[in-house]
This record gives sequence, C-alpha cells and structure tokens, in this order.
Amino acid sequence: MRVNSFDPLSLMTRTIRASMIVLLVTAAAFTANAQAPQNGTTSTQAAPTPAAPTQAAPTPAAPTQAAPTPAAPAQAAPTQAAPAQTAPGQAAPGQAGQPQASAQQNPQSMVTVDSINHEMKETLDSLRGRLTTFNDQVRQDTTDDGRLAELRLQAEEIVEQMRSASDTLKARVTQIQSRLTSLGEPPAEGQPQEAPAVAEERGKLVNERSELNLIVDDANNLANSATNLANTITNLRRALFAQTLFRHTELNADLFIEAGNAFVTEVHNFNATLGSWIGFVIRFKLLQLLSAIALSIGAAALFLWGGYRIFGRFIRRNGQEDPSYIKRLSVAFWSTVIQTVSIAAFLVTSYLFLDGFNVLRPDVAPIIASLFGFIWFVSFVWKLTYGVMAPGEPAWRLVRITDKGARLLTLAVLVMAVVNGLDYLLGAISEALNSPLVLTIVKSLFAAVIVGLILIAISFVRPRVAEGEDRGGSTGHPWPRFFSGLLKIMGGLLLLAVLTGYIGLARFVATQIVLTGAVVVLVYLGFLSGKAISKQGAFKNTGAGRQLAERRNFGEVALDQTGLVAGLGIYAFALFLGIPLILLTWGFQTTDIEAWIYNFFTEIRIGNVSISIVGIFGGILLFGLGFVVTHWVQKWIDNNVLARSQVDLGVRNSVKTGIGYLGVGLAVIVGVSAAGIDLSSFALVASALSVGIGFGLQNIVSNFVSGLILLVERPFKVGDHVVTGANEGIVKRISVRATEIETFRKQSIIVPNSDLINAAVGNWTHRNKIGRSEIPIAVSYNADPQRVMDILLELVDQIPEVLRNPEPHVEFLTFGPSSLNFELRFHLADMGDGLRIRNNLRIAILQRFRAEGIEIPFPQQEIVFHRGKPVLPDEGDTAGGA
Repeated sequence: MRVNSFDPLSLMTRTIRASMIVLLVTAAAFTANAQAPQNGTTSTQAAPTPAAPTQAAPTPAAPTQAAPTPAAPAQAAPTQAAPAQTAPGQAAPGQAGQPQASAQQNPQSMVTVDSINHEMKETLDSLRGRLTTFNDQVRQDTTDDGRLAELRLQAEEIVEQMRSASDTLKARVTQIQSRLTSLGEPPAEGQPQEAPAVAEERGKLVNERSELNLIVDDANNLANSATNLANTITNLRRALFAQTLFRHTELNADLFIEAGNAFVTEVHNFNATLGSWIGFVIRFKLLQLLSAIALSIGAAALFLWGGYRIFGRFIRRNGQEDPSYIKRLSVAFWSTVIQTVSIAAFLVTSYLFLDGFNVLRPDVAPIIASLFGFIWFVSFVWKLTYGVMAPGEPAWRLVRITDKGARLLTLAVLVMAVVNGLDYLLGAISEALNSPLVLTIVKSLFAAVIVGLILIAISFVRPRVAEGEDRGGSTGHPWPRFFSGLLKIMGGLLLLAVLTGYIGLARFVATQIVLTGAVVVLVYLGFLSGKAISKQGAFKNTGAGRQLAERRNFGEVALDQTGLVAGLGIYAFALFLGIPLILLTWGFQTTDIEAWIYNFFTEIRIGNVSISIVGIFGGILLFGLGFVVTHWVQKWIDNNVLARSQVDLGVRNSVKTGIGYLGVGLAVIVGVSAAGIDLSSFALVASALSVGIGFGLQNIVSNFVSGLILLVERPFKVGDHVVTGANEGIVKRISVRATEIETFRKQSIIVPNSDLINAAVGNWTHRNKIGRSEIPIAVSYNADPQRVMDILLELVDQIPEVLRNPEPHVEFLTFGPSSLNFELRFHLADMGDGLRIRNNLRIAILQRFRAEGIEIPFPQQEIVFHRGKPVLPDEGDTAGGA
C-alpha cells in the first residue's frame, strides 16, 4: 500500500527543495515581472508561467518558449492601423511601397497580419496537441499523485497562455473597432462613393476582425478545455487520497502468513540486490565512490565548521547554570533549525554526489534516498525533543517536568519517530524490490499499533512539577485530565483503525502525530522566541543587543525597535519554515507548493484586479533607487555647479527643490509602471478624486500650487528677511505646503503658501541686502544743534560697514517738550549687521556726548499746587445776565 502523497522519507529532500524554490521562484518572478511586455494590462504580465515546474518536467519546455508568441499581434497591430492615420489618398501608395521595398531587401523578415494570425493558429494547434497528450497521460497515471500534480500544473500553464493571448487579441479587436468607428459606415445606395483607399482599409479591417474573433473563440475553448482537465485532475487526486486512506483490509491469519513468506523473500532479494550493487561499485565505481565519500565528508566538515562559526552562539549552551527564558527559547529553536538544516544539506549533497558520479543504480537509489530521509527525520525529532526536554540539563528545560519524566518522554518520542520512520523506510524497500502489497500493510499495522500503545503509555506518566518543587527528587504529578484524555483518545483511535482494517488511515494519523506534531512544536517555539525578544526592553539584554549597544552605539529606543523587527522576522521565518513542511506531510506535492508560491508572488487576483507582490516590491525598490539618485543629483548640482557659479542662495534652493520635485515625480511614475499597475483602471477613481479636491482638498492643492509659484516667481527666497502680518523673520525653508519663517527669537512659524501669495509680504532683502538704519537722538535745548550733527556724522564715518553712497546724514526732526530731536540715518551693505552696528554706535555717541558736555535730557513737567480754600465764582456770575 503506497501512500505517495504523504511519504515523510522523501520529506527531507522535498523540504530542502521547497525552501530553495522560494528563493528561486522569487528570483524568477522578479525576472518575469521585469521582462513581461508592458501593454497596459495586468494579465499580460502574468503570462510567464512558473519556471520551476517547467524545470521539474522537461515536457512543457516547448510551450514555454512559444508563450511569447501571442504577444506578437500586440506589437504589430499598431502598424496595421498606421495607414489610416494619414490622408486616404496618400496612405495607400506610401504604405504599399514600403513593404515591397523591405520585402525585396529581406523577404523573410516581413511581419504581416496574415503571418501573425498563422503563427497564432500554429501555437493553438500545438497547445491543443499537448492538451490531448495530457488527457491520455491522465487516463494512464491515475494512481500516481506526483505525476497528476505535474499534469495539473502544465494544464494551468496552458490556461494562462491562452488567457494572455486572448487578452492581446481582444485589445487588437478593440483597436480595429475603434478605427472602423472613425471611418464611419459605408455609403448607402445613391450616395457618393467613398475614396478607394478608405474602402480598401475598411475591408481589410473587417476581415482581420472576423479572423481574430475566430482565433479568440478558439483560444477560449482551448482554455476551457485546459481548465476542465485541471479540475478533473484535482478530483482524481482527491479521490486517490481518500481511496488510499480509507482502503479496507481484512485482518486474518492468511494475511500474516502471506506477509511472513513475503518478508523472507524480501530479505533474500534485499541481500542479493545490496550485494550485487556493492560488488558492482567495487569493481567498476570504486574511484567514483571514494570521490563521492571524500566530497561528502568535505561538505559535512564545511557545513559543520560554517554552522558553528556563524551560528555557534545561538546553539551553544556554554554550561550556564541559570539561563534566561529568552536564552533557553533561542537555543532550543535555533539549535533545532540550524543543526537540522545542516544535516539535511549534508545528506542532500551526499546523495547528489553519489548520483552525480553514477554510483547509485536505479534499483538502489530509492533505498538510499529513503535511508537518508530516515536519518534526517529521526535527527530532527531528536534535536527538537532534546531542545525542549533537555533531559541531561534541567536548567535549560522549557517545560516544568521532572528529570525522570524528561528522560521518559524523550525516549518515547524518539521511539515513535524511529518506528514511524522505519515503517516508511521498509515500505520504500518493498516498493523498490517489487514486494507484495500485503507486506507493506503488515509493516504499517505493527508501526501504528506501537505508536498507539506508546501514546496510551505516555498518558499514564506523572511528569509534571509544581512551581518551587525539586525537579530531581519530586515524584511528579499526572497530566491534566484534558491532555491525558487526548493522548488516550489518539492512541485508542489508532488501535481502533488498525483493528477495523483501515491500515492506511492509521499510518497517516501516526505520521501526522509524530511529524506534524514536531513541526507545530518547532513553529510554536519560534513564535514564543519572537514574542519574548520583541517585548519592550528585552532585546537589550541579549547578546546581539549588547553588541549593537557597544559597537554601534544603539540607544535604548533603537534597541527596542530592533528587537521588534527581530521578533517579526522570527515570526516570518517560523511560518516560512513550518508551512511547507506541514503541507508536505499532509500530502501536497512539491509542484503544488511551487505553483502557490509563484502565484502568491506574481499574481493575486481579487475580482478583476490582479496584484503582483514581486511587481510591488520591484516598484518600491525602483522608487527608492530613484529617490536616492534624485537626492544625489541635488547635492552634486548644488555643491559643484551652483556653488562654483556663485549663484545666490535662494536660487540654489529653488533649483534644488525643483530637481527634487521632478526626480520624485519620475521615480513615482517609474515605480508605478514597474509595479504593473494599470493607471487607466483608476480613471473613475481619479474623476471622483478631482471632485473631492474641488471641495475637501482645495486648501492643500492651493498651498501646493502656491509653493510652486513661490519657487518660480521668487518673491522671496530662503535667507530673506520678510514681514508678513504680525510675523517677521528669516525664511528658512519653502516646502510643498508651507514656508518656514524663523523669528529673531528663534521661533519657527509655519505659514501656508497660499497666505503668502494672497496677502501682502514685506521683503527687506528682495533684490539685495542693502538697508537703511536709523538712530533717534534727543539733546537738551542748551546744546548747539550744528555741533550735535557734526559729531554724529563724524562718528558714523568711522564705521567701515556704512555705505558712502548714499552718504549718511542727520535729520533735525522736531522741537520736543524737553529736547531737540535728531535722527541719524545711514545705509548698510548687509542689513543683517544693523543690530550690532547700531548698538556700537549708540555707545560711541553716549561716550562722545559726555566728553563734549552735551546733555541728553529726560522729560520734564511743571506741576503747580494751590494751598488754602479755593475761590469760587459768585452765583450771580454763574447765572449770567445782561
């Protein structure tokens, strides 16, 4: 009884292959996405069908080469419509003469509508022949699940090719219909005849449209046939899986007698086969065998040295007495993963070396592969069990159980793994030696019974330790009732399935209990490790966190964020590792996983929308590259071209900002195009968005447009001294939405660009930095006005920063209540120096006035106080009269 869909002995090779496929398919998806013809439809980008399955099955190579053929009409189609773009009277001769000339020069290079349609028909005939062959193979291979999976993948490839071709041809039909609409209806009877060139063009277009419609219908019918074939294969695989699991076997004495006789014969055949192979190798392949062994040992040493060199700190326990919880989780998870992958890599390379040197005969190769798979399977379960139970090192144990319980559980799990693995190893030997099916049934029967009895025995173990109890001296407590009952139910179901004759079902369940259980535990350990590392403040206490803090000067916040990223990475890695393993153990073929991975990265359909993760990542990478290049070009032009040209700072900022807008815009366009997003599908959204802009986003758009106007018109620039409303300061930055102004008190004010466009703005440094400064001065009435003016001019002439044209002057402003008021006015080349110069000049004026005896008065007022009783006017006087 062969259950090919969930054989765990080939799981090691299939697992390594599935892991490598993720990388290869991702790279192939990037290549396919980059080379896909950009014709504005997402379905064309999905045309390159998975490359990995094609490599696995050489048969479908021809269609893969012919796949780009359907895209040819899309390239040649516009050429046919070109004559219609010119005048009817001139188009026909010109277009007729050019093909003749080119045909005379190189007749084989002509590409016409007829040749393209003929090529498309040949492609459809070829695919129809392949589909017929697939139907015949499906009828012949109804019991081989792996072959059925490959055939289904090839049928889906035909569906994708037909879909791409149909979309391309439909686009051409749409173009033809548009051209016919522009030409109009032919003239009715009695109307003037149209130009011959127009009538000829209409006839050609109508004939081409009819022929294309026939080809499109043929492609759709072929795609429907391929889809039906894929559905049929899926139903066959489902029925095969159910038939294998639920096949009933009558258990009687004859069955065991026949199995015993078959076992004796198999042992004899196995000894004969193995002896003949060893003799063959010694006589003819000894050098190749020694070379393969030497290379395998070298590969093992390389994997061992590299693994401990790179990942040694993750898998060594270093004899710590009280390791932290994170340390225990990390060591258990990473030691299992790294050592299991290293063993798998060594076994795979050893098998490849033996097979590459032709040491393995066809009858021995499956046995060696199964032996290697058995070794990997048992080592994986042992490493995982040892990492969790730690029977010899209680300090590293992840569960609270007694030392005796840890040893018993480790032994029980390891025995179940060995028994289950031996079942499939002996089954592979029986299959290679063509032994009777009854022998495989009996082997699986004993294996399922042993696994069931071990599960029931585990339910009676008392391994649990309460918190605070001694793990070594405690007798332990029983399992929780739920867990103990679950173990008994699983063991009982296995025994019941065996007793009722459903050996295949019992074998499958036993495999899932051991292998799927181990994988689930490994993934759960990964989740716990990622959760522990991503906790706030936990990463800084790890070895990696301490190294980053010491070598890279990471702060507490940076370490916490790094821990969060590391936790998410461990989550993704655990899923990436566990999901393919679980799928393989549950009967899915490697080709299924390949197709799912490829479709996941290249085409996710949601209704009529197709999303390509590879395209999105490619678009993001191209956008990031464009952004970096734009930033570099900005710096280079600013530092090398504009700076050397002694361009004004404001002009430099405007040029740099404009280059930034242009570069980012181009990067967005390139990124969106690389992502395969059809912008025409967003036309309706864009129209609705324009209405939203007119209402809700008008301020944002107004500020953006105002920012562009400021950069182009330059009423002020970065570094200018401006006054707007109650704000005054230096312009620091002009961005898309607002302008930053820094006051002289170092306060940053963000002013919307539209306010600067619509309101009055004073710019002290619009054309230059020349500005006038004033110093008001008041002296007493006893001072000589002329002498005061001479002193002020004398002092201002001593300052080198003061301009001589226009020259400084003093204004005699007013006669004040208690002083004569003057004002010293002078111009500076840079008004930014005005505060310092005015300050120094005031000090010099005060010192000079004191030396000259000129008094600076303070305000004076005379207040008269009247003492005694006030004299009031007579009443008659107040009344008035004549």
